[in-house]
Amino acid sequence: MDTLIKDIYPFFKEVFTSLGLEEDIWSHLIGPATIEGDYDIALPCHSLSRLMKKSPVDISEQIVTLFSNDVFSIAKVSSKNGFVNIGASPSWLEEQLSCILSDERLGVTNDNSRIFAVDYSAPNVAKEMHVGHLRSTVIGDSIVRLLLFKGHTVHRENHIGDWGTPFGMLIEHLLDLGEDKAAKELGVGDLDSFYKQARSKFESSEKFASRSRNRVVLLQGEDKETLRLWKILVSESMRYFNEVYSTLGVLLSDSDIKGESSYHDLLPIVIDRLSKSNILVNSDGADVVFPTKKWLNRKGDEMPVIIRKGDGGYNYSATDLACIIDRTERLNCTDLVYVVGTPQKQHFEMVFDIALMAGFMHEKHNATHVNFGSVLNKDGKILKSREGDVIKLVDLLSESISRANATIIEKNPNLSNDERLKVAKMIGIGAVKYADLSTERSKDYIFDWDKMLSLEGNTAPYLQYAHARICSIFSKSDISRSSLANSIFTIVDKEEQLLAKRLLSFPFIIEESISTYSPHKLCNYLHSLASSFGSFYENCPVLKNDDEKIIRSRLSLCDLTSRTLKLGLELLGIDTPEKM
Repeated sequence: MDTLIKDIYPFFKEVFTSLGLEEDIWSHLIGPATIEGDYDIALPCHSLSRLMKKSPVDISEQIVTLFSNDVFSIAKVSSKNGFVNIGASPSWLEEQLSCILSDERLGVTNDNSRIFAVDYSAPNVAKEMHVGHLRSTVIGDSIVRLLLFKGHTVHRENHIGDWGTPFGMLIEHLLDLGEDKAAKELGVGDLDSFYKQARSKFESSEKFASRSRNRVVLLQGEDKETLRLWKILVSESMRYFNEVYSTLGVLLSDSDIKGESSYHDLLPIVIDRLSKSNILVNSDGADVVFPTKKWLNRKGDEMPVIIRKGDGGYNYSATDLACIIDRTERLNCTDLVYVVGTPQKQHFEMVFDIALMAGFMHEKHNATHVNFGSVLNKDGKILKSREGDVIKLVDLLSESISRANATIIEKNPNLSNDERLKVAKMIGIGAVKYADLSTERSKDYIFDWDKMLSLEGNTAPYLQYAHARICSIFSKSDISRSSLANSIFTIVDKEEQLLAKRLLSFPFIIEESISTYSPHKLCNYLHSLASSFGSFYENCPVLKNDDEKIIRSRLSLCDLTSRTLKLGLELLGIDTPEKM
């Protein structure tokens, strides 16, 4: 309730000025009430006790008596257990709701634009997208949507693995199969099979392995024919990846591809700049940098970051440093966001440290590793198929849509076949994405079909159903949504008040979700909003009322709730059906 704090702040300032206390002593104490209920804001007086030589209870009671009567037009005020408690008045809630009713952004302001590069998804060419890619893709997509909504410039960076020694064997295997057959195999999504065949031949045939190593030399030397064959691998793989992205409903496209190959020409520049910064040293034949912060190995020795290996090959840390140069200098990014699994935490800390040491980044830049945990089976192990293989992402999504379709047939058999299939995709894909996004990202989560597709609890189907139910209310009403633009709110019942307060919290939640790169905060908010709407709908008749002002006020609450759910889910990359 940031707006309430802003409106009530002058009254606190007047009181504390009369008490002779400077603003920096008390201003930081005002915050949200710890328990949601009658009060929304609290100021604990315990830290003021020594200064004012009174008990916290006496201080809070004194503050309440000093408020001017004008405060009661905004809020009710009380003291309890050393806290000054502030609860928004119905009239204040009504005024604030009227302000956002006609606002498409629901009170969310545009920021002064910063320039972000968000590095996410990052599958490997000629390798299947597995469930492990799910978290990076959907978390990154939601972060991008939130940043764009707040008015920032965002560069989506799909840092695909499209360069390096494995491509020698992949290109040779492509030649063995024939270009047309290889393209077909890759195009239908049999990427794992293609890669495993190449790997098997590499390990079993010295002749094939020798050809593969020679092909790597040609690739690194930018031989035209080798590059042409390499592009076949990349384009066919990306064609398949794009089908997965389309099914998943994320914003990534071909224009967002920024693979390892994109930074090939920058790698010598990385070496040159590190050398000129006098931080590049030779260790056992390799070019390394020792970060400012000391990392120790198991023996207690200081760990360097290998930039270029003894055989002259560049390590992936060199590519990541090249990325930073590109993003800060070519794209002029102020913020670098890497949506990558938790195991890479130390790697990114070391790379960011070196980038600052070498001047690739400066104090104006923010570099953040947005880490995430694993997707687990019910037995707490990494999610795999019955055969023990890592589950293909495309198979996971197909099964979710199929399960959602079966549920709709049971719950709403009156939907036409086309409507049902469309809604099934919204629910199935939404369920998978929401199960991931609603988990605090640094934690592992259990993949549970029954839970994620349930119409109860903190799930996408529950939120989608709440939205569909509101659409149903309007379909039964003679009052159109467009006619509600200038409605006057009448907030009476406690369920209305709670729903109103949650609606007004939307801008604050968006800020929180962005500042911490935590989509789960938005998920939890939307669940609490849908829950409070359920209580409101059960206890406050919307259409069955003799007072048209009450009907219009409650329909306006329905409209705001529906729009908030729709916008919130859209920022998570989830669609909202109007029928379920």
